[in-house]
Amino acid sequence: MTGNVLTAHRSCAELLAGLVVTASVELASANMLRFDYRMTGELAQLAIPRRAPSQRAARLWEHTCFEAFVATGPGARYCELNFSPSSEWAAYEFDGYRQGMRALALTSPPQITVAETRSALRVTASMAIGELAHASWPWRVGLTAVVEDRAGRLSYLALRHPRDNPDFHDAAGFAVQLDGSAR
Repeated sequence: MTGNVLTAHRSCAELLAGLVVTASVELASANMLRFDYRMTGELAQLAIPRRAPSQRAARLWEHTCFEAFVATGPGARYCELNFSPSSEWAAYEFDGYRQGMRALALTSPPQITVAETRSALRVTASMAIGELAHASWPWRVGLTAVVEDRAGRLSYLALRHPRDNPDFHDAAGFAVQLDGSAR
């Protein structure tokens, strides 16, 4: 699984000097998605959430967090998945652009592994696609990250930033396409 380099939105690029963040997604099996996020550089400058029990949590995007936005099929519906370095997670579904937000029911919680050294952080999340299994292919995926520094400033990273302000919900930023070929 080769990682795609996430770039900081131009409004906050200077906050992340020397930091490299990569992300990838793959259909690991017929019913399993695997997301892999890696951050390398001077991690001491960052606020990285402490490990906690792996459970659903709210508002993870307010701190260092890795995210994926998954649009299944041709419509406006999409899901937002959040994976914190704490091992907490969140999953939401939307009817359209920032509309109809509700918790996404999962058949089982994501399995999150976290590995950290002084200069590298890796968060891998594997999750069953459950109810999404019957959605039409291809799927469009936005891979993103929110990175908080020790001063509490947030930086927004993505494969593509289609707006003047950071906005991960914009489908124009869903830059990865999964074709379902592993099924």
